[in-house]
Amino acid sequence: MIVPMTASNKADFNTANEPFEVIGRLIPKYEGGSWSSAEELFAYPHEKTYEPCEARPEDYIGRPDRAVFFFTGPTDSVGDAGCEGQIVLSKNWNGYALIEDLCVRKASRRSGVGSALFEAGVRWAKSAGLPGLAVETQDNNLAACRFYAKHGMVIGSVDVMVYDNFPAVADEKAVYWYMKFA
Repeated sequence: MIVPMTASNKADFNTANEPFEVIGRLIPKYEGGSWSSAEELFAYPHEKTYEPCEARPEDYIGRPDRAVFFFTGPTDSVGDAGCEGQIVLSKNWNGYALIEDLCVRKASRRSGVGSALFEAGVRWAKSAGLPGLAVETQDNNLAACRFYAKHGMVIGSVDVMVYDNFPAVADEKAVYWYMKFA
């Protein structure tokens, strides 16, 4: 079930942020005014963890320009519904709805949780009158790149220098994805 973040469930914020497997890299190519891509699969996949979303939950509750939605799973043995995933959204400077974060617990991946959260983001953006969605991924987060492409997003740009000042990730490239509603 998709529920908005409120003061009573804000403790669930960032609880679904768990490591993911890095299996390969997206290789975007810009030619003739449009983007295409290929994939490079790694011989030795490895796990990676992103820092939790740095936003303050309080800054998203009851705001027309920001929202957080949780996917809550079945109740556990004490009757609590677990947070299986979250999507963090805001109105971006360019007018699009920006997906600041979308994460799903490992145990719930490939079960429709991410898709349900993505669709909640689409509904929120449309209800706010925004023209579409935008999100940044990294080229080595191939699973995320595949996910956004599968959901109808297209590459809008690639930034090859954005992580240069961070030695641990300096080889990563930022891939910006967009979905226009009209």
